[in-house]
Amino acid sequence: MNTKTVQSNPFGTRTATEPKIVTPTGSDEARAVSTLVTAFAADPAARWLYPDAEQYLEYFPQFVRAFGGKAFSDSTADCIADFCGVALWFAPRTQPDEAAVGNVLEQSVDKGKLPEVFNLLEQMGHFHPGHPHWYLPLIGVDPSAQNRGLGSALLSRALARCDRERVPAYLESTTPRNSPLYERFGFKAIGRIQTPSSPPIIPMVRPA
Repeated sequence: MNTKTVQSNPFGTRTATEPKIVTPTGSDEARAVSTLVTAFAADPAARWLYPDAEQYLEYFPQFVRAFGGKAFSDSTADCIADFCGVALWFAPRTQPDEAAVGNVLEQSVDKGKLPEVFNLLEQMGHFHPGHPHWYLPLIGVDPSAQNRGLGSALLSRALARCDRERVPAYLESTTPRNSPLYERFGFKAIGRIQTPSSPPIIPMVRPA
C-alpha cells in the first residue's frame, strides 16, 4: 500500500494509509457484486425492496448487475484491491439499463409493491441533472472492513476525476446517516424521493 497523510475521513476514523484502488475486469465482477450485496444487507431501501433474507440474497445480485452493471463493461468501476469496497460509476450520458432493471423487478418484487417501486424509479429519474455528469448508482464497503476510510478513498478517487474534467457528480443517498458524509465531499441535497411505504432517498449533487 502507498502511504499518505489524510486530514479528514468522513467515512470512518482517520487513517495514514491510502488503499490501492483498481479497475475490476470481467472476471472480477462476481466478487465486486458480492461485496455490494454484503454492504447493502441492512440498507433501508434495499431491504424495503427485498425484505425477506432469502429473497434478498437471490435477487439483489441481479438488481446490482442490472442497475449498475454498465460500470463493469465500461471500466468505470472502482474497487479496493482486496474487493472489500466497491464503487460503480457511470460516465456522463450513461444511464442504467432500464429494460434490465424492469425485468429483474417484475420477476422478483412482490406484485403489490411494484407500482410503488416503479414510481420510486420515476422520481429518481426526475432528479438526475439534465446536463452531463458522473453518476454513482452504488457504493459499498463490506461491514467487516468499515471504519477504515475505504469509502472515503473510493469517493476521493472518483471526485478528483470529476474535478479534472470539471463535471458535476450525482448520487442518491439511501441511508439517512450517509447524507452528512456525502455533504463533506461537497454534495448537496436537492430533494426527497419517497413513496407511501418506502424509506426516504435523498438525491444529491456535487457541482463541477
